[in-house]
Amino acid sequence: MNRFLRFLAALVVAFACFAAPAFARSEWDGVERIVVIGDLEGDYEKFSDMLRTAALIDPAGDWIGGEAHLVQLGDIPDRGPNSRAIIDHLMRLQPQARRAGGFVHALIGNHEAMNVEGDLRYVHPGEYAAFADRRSQRRRSSYFRAVQRHLRQNPPPEGVPVFDEAFRVQWEAEHPLGFVEHRIGWAASGAYGGWVARNNAVIRINDTLFVHGGIGPAYVAVDRDDMNEAVRAALRGAPHPRYPLILTDEDGPLWYRGLSMNAEDAERTHLETLLSAHGVRRVVVGHTKRAPLVLPRFGGRVLITDIATPAGHTDPHAFLLIEGEATIAVHRGQRVPILASTPEQVCAYLAQIAALDPAESPAARLARNCASVSAAVAASAP
Repeated sequence: MNRFLRFLAALVVAFACFAAPAFARSEWDGVERIVVIGDLEGDYEKFSDMLRTAALIDPAGDWIGGEAHLVQLGDIPDRGPNSRAIIDHLMRLQPQARRAGGFVHALIGNHEAMNVEGDLRYVHPGEYAAFADRRSQRRRSSYFRAVQRHLRQNPPPEGVPVFDEAFRVQWEAEHPLGFVEHRIGWAASGAYGGWVARNNAVIRINDTLFVHGGIGPAYVAVDRDDMNEAVRAALRGAPHPRYPLILTDEDGPLWYRGLSMNAEDAERTHLETLLSAHGVRRVVVGHTKRAPLVLPRFGGRVLITDIATPAGHTDPHAFLLIEGEATIAVHRGQRVPILASTPEQVCAYLAQIAALDPAESPAARLARNCASVSAAVAASAP
């Protein structure tokens, strides 16, 4: 984080309250139904449609999922305008699900960490607008004066800027109304950043491991609870001495892409080690867009739920169900069993997905070229 972002982080902490203690549990057994939703990127309408399709909420948006577990795999914010609405809804559902015997898990993704740490490269303008209120102009003016004082007291290498009208106009364009409130809310001690910093990055439910990106070789032997606490500690500004770079490490749980991208022959030994270390039969990840559907790899032992939707095509609102021993993709509202032990089963799965899509959809093209697609899935990324 550069000097300006450190200054901003210190400023917003001064406005915010302290976060509550983290939730420490990271494993559950005996869960009969698991609903898994991948990266949402600020799309609240997609999120709420998935919840309704999965019979987790009623028309008012309240929990009716009983003892089911909802797992959202991270990357709620950025690229879309409505992540605040998604998080508010998740916060509302968490106690409702607990009272019914179910659970709502919101895992930490790299974009949650980026927002907490002040990396705002991908923040949609609508995200700031969602935080604006009638006092935003006053708050922004106060913040502007604080920035002026800071720059005068801590001159940058190029010197103190000229605070003229042109500077103010450009600065306000870069700091729209709602920006200050967004940063206060997303601070590690704020309402949203604090919520993130209490969540887990890696959990086990029954025989399945859930993580946003994956777990690379550098972390394969790390205890799950230690990994979670290291992520939370780093978000709170106190990195764990053994894992100080866990939020940005490409082997870490927020960023690792090897399970989704590496050639299966090259990655298989690592996957076997990972499954054994956590005592599970499969890993479910988001983070990496490989196909416009829930994509199985390694004979179904890795399931990718980050859905790629090419420009000009409708999002299928696809997500994953795990019901007992069955893994099921829900694609455009229809249930498609995921059988992927052999290339023939993968092709049959692709064909069923393609039948739900328009004739010239990306999924249909995948199905028509199933042999090459199966080889590509088993090999390196295209």
